[in-house]
Amino acid sequence: MHLMKSSRPSAILGYGAYLPRYRMSTAEIARVWKGGGSGPNAEKAVASMDEDTVTMAIEAANGAMQMAGVSRLGAVFVGTESKPYAVKPTSTMVAQALGQHHTLAADLEFACKAGTEAIQVITGLVGSGMIDAGLAVGMDTAQGRPGDDLEYTAASGGAAFVIGRNGKGAVALIDCSTSYVSDTGDFWRRAHEKYPRHLSRFTGEPAYFHHVETAVRTLLTETGHKPTDFKYAVFHQPNPRFPVEVASRLGFTIEQVKTGLLNPAIGNTYAGSSLIGLAAVLDEAQPGDRVLLASFGSGAGSDAFCIEVLDGIARKRGAGQTVRSLLERNVKVDYSTYSRYRDELHK
Repeated sequence: MHLMKSSRPSAILGYGAYLPRYRMSTAEIARVWKGGGSGPNAEKAVASMDEDTVTMAIEAANGAMQMAGVSRLGAVFVGTESKPYAVKPTSTMVAQALGQHHTLAADLEFACKAGTEAIQVITGLVGSGMIDAGLAVGMDTAQGRPGDDLEYTAASGGAAFVIGRNGKGAVALIDCSTSYVSDTGDFWRRAHEKYPRHLSRFTGEPAYFHHVETAVRTLLTETGHKPTDFKYAVFHQPNPRFPVEVASRLGFTIEQVKTGLLNPAIGNTYAGSSLIGLAAVLDEAQPGDRVLLASFGSGAGSDAFCIEVLDGIARKRGAGQTVRSLLERNVKVDYSTYSRYRDELHK
């Protein structure tokens, strides 16, 4: 068996998302570097000069804790590849801001699947009875080298989830998950390098598609579920095309994918990409709906989850900002403003 399932049912008790208000069009990037055209997505979310992974994680976490009605966390895990400090934990700063001190805190790294990695670990801690509730955050302020293909999609944002024991008021049951990994050199950044590098010819195959398809097919095989058993499917979205294509390969429809597909509007939020898609789905899902969640992290690996929406969603939803409201709250910036905000003038 490759299926991971906790002995005690674990559930999402609350969730929160965060997107910075600034947006830059990919046409603006193309104007500066190529003289015209546009990128694969329409625009991307840009963190301001006073925003980083910590501040955005705190914003999302506050929303998640408010919805969950939880004041005590047994674990605070932050998944990211854009920590503000190379040597100083991000999770402890988030825990401090949330008033959590007697807690396990850790930073998780696995490129864009660090957030789902956090969900898996906390699900296990809750399911074993070691903690009553924990916080999993996937958040990034991703950057690409100026003029590089990554600059068109590397964006900022993410989501946070409070996970606890399943019971009255729970938002969604985390039924089970699978994982699949390999050593694939598609994307990396060495110590002291400011920007990541990539082997673009590996980005689709053997990286994204092979790992996502394998993780999801394993989940379907071992649970006995079919794509038609799911109301929604959320995939990691490095660009607008990949999640739609992998959904088609696996037998899912565009109708199942479109609610969680946010990349055309905000770009690739890396560790927060699939998680903010899940938050968008939970904003409109109804009790009894089943959700497939599949992340991807370069390097490479994928986590796939089977999630079932519970009755608590109807009572708790609406307590905070929706993903849709965050999308609508936006201010356009030009390339010079973006460069100043994100300290991009490095080659």
